[in-house]
Amino acid sequence: MISFTHHSLFSDAAGVAGNLFAFVLFVSPIPTFSRIVRNRSTEQFSGLPYIYTLLNCLICLWYGLPHVSPGIILVATVNSVGAVFQLVYVILFIVYADKGKKMRMLGLLLAVFGAFAVIAYVSMTFFDSHTRQLFVGCLSVASLISMFASPLFVINLVIRTKSVEFMPFYLSLATFLMSISFLTYGVLKSDLFIYLPNGIGTVLGAIQLALYAYYSRMSGDGSREPLIPSFA
Repeated sequence: MISFTHHSLFSDAAGVAGNLFAFVLFVSPIPTFSRIVRNRSTEQFSGLPYIYTLLNCLICLWYGLPHVSPGIILVATVNSVGAVFQLVYVILFIVYADKGKKMRMLGLLLAVFGAFAVIAYVSMTFFDSHTRQLFVGCLSVASLISMFASPLFVINLVIRTKSVEFMPFYLSLATFLMSISFLTYGVLKSDLFIYLPNGIGTVLGAIQLALYAYYSRMSGDGSREPLIPSFA
């Protein structure tokens, strides 16, 4: 009983830590949107990262709910908060975008909600509890892995330019700490669909930190605003 209690405490602590580090990533686009609101224009910013992240958060939120995956509610909490932040960002982007961008973003937002509704309906209607978890888990892993395009792009950019200008240290650190927290949470919960993508995220986060240490020392550069301000 003591061993089980300690195991549960460790897993919960890892999940709570992951929630806290993820919050840093969720609030990171606030300076960008403060600028958008102040200038009343989306300028050259892209709204696609927030659309993709919203869909990712909704799928992972669904996976973390008890009727899909019992016992991993901290996955649901982090993604519910993330979904709210991304929805607010998307709405602000739509409000301040020009007419062409506004219609495209609105269409994509409706497509995200439509896709999520289909996933929820299919998983609840056509699968039993075990296959439902497998179905939604595979979708969540695919969604999370697709989000790695952003850090891979930044890593390539840093190596190519030999500069950390577009890779803020605190975002790289938060990404690494969030990933390693949920990697630990997934391992302790024996959940492949949590520890597999976060294991990859941990490796990418470690590479970003190593590159930052190497190139910032070599060039003396500080980082500026992230090139693609999004949750990865």
